Amino acid sequence: MPGWLTLDTRHATPLHVQLEHQIRAAVATKRVLPGAQLPTVRQLAVDLSVNANTIARVYLDLERAGVLETRRGVGTFIASQPVLATPKAGHRAPELAGIVQRCVNEAAARGFSIDDVVRQIKQVAAKQGG
Repeated sequence: MPGWLTLDTRHATPLHVQLEHQIRAAVATKRVLPGAQLPTVRQLAVDLSVNANTIARVYLDLERAGVLETRRGVGTFIASQPVLATPKAGHRAPELAGIVQRCVNEAAARGFSIDDVVRQIKQVAAKQGG
């Protein structure tokens, strides 16, 4: 199993959503490059202790979205030119605001301040070259 894939069964976010977000994020941040092969549905299901149908659903959804491509008999790969949502200026601001609000709320519930969150975001951005 790729080290960048982890699921939190205690988190309120459904497992299939966690998995899809992690794959999209790995592609967007270039932790996983185009052409990289993903584990088989069965192997990833075993590794993550998740129903294989959950993995198959995520792979299918990401294939339809243009992020993954499946080569019959060979496996599932990151698309050679993965389709990633590119927010237009202001177009997806409400979506991002919601993400930030959930992050701040969860951090506060665990005793972190907004300054802690901002500092961590800056550290992550610096590591990713942005």
